[in-house]
Amino acid sequence: MPLLITGHSRGLGAALTRRALARGEIVYGVSRSALGTGQSALHELACDLSKLAAIAPALSRFVPADVALDEVWLNAGVLGRIANLRELAQEEINTVMDINVWANKAVIDWLAARAHAPKRVVLISSGAGVVGNHGWGAYALSKAALNMLAQLYAHELPATQLLALAPGLIDTDMQSALREVDIMRFPALKRLHAAHGSADMPDADTVAARIEAAMPRLSALASGSFIDLRKL
Repeated sequence: MPLLITGHSRGLGAALTRRALARGEIVYGVSRSALGTGQSALHELACDLSKLAAIAPALSRFVPADVALDEVWLNAGVLGRIANLRELAQEEINTVMDINVWANKAVIDWLAARAHAPKRVVLISSGAGVVGNHGWGAYALSKAALNMLAQLYAHELPATQLLALAPGLIDTDMQSALREVDIMRFPALKRLHAAHGSADMPDADTVAARIEAAMPRLSALASGSFIDLRKL
């Protein structure tokens, strides 16, 4: 079963890739860096997803036209700066939106133009796009837009199930960056700081295993749904 995974070389994307390879699946990984497993079933494309116009041509060269992608995991994303929204320059917001939202639109549009529609497209979202905590600025805006992107495309792509999935807290480089932010200025981060090193913030491999175990339930959801993995 061929899969396409963006942001496949780090964090949750790397964990999803490793599990797919262990199941004997073929993975087309798209990221700025290589995972480098040495496995022939892993095909890797170095791609800067902020270069929106280059995404579709690069994917067309990368994935053969006769390969029917069964699942697509749109995992690549950036945090952006934690700050008051009024402190963020428009260019900062645009960068986050380009990678977290519009790059995913470019991939979905490329998929829609192919002969074989994927069975499922999972967009990795976040509770930040629902809660709207102080300081989350561009990241929260991008994840809220990503949730709506899945909902809107569900009307247009009836042969594909689209899901926006919030995996919960994961001990990744993003969380490391958040631990450097002042919790006195942005109190919502206290919970994240406290969760570090506990079962409330598992590693990426643990979360990938939970996602795999939840796939039968995820498959039964209506296309366009937003789901928090912790509430399944």
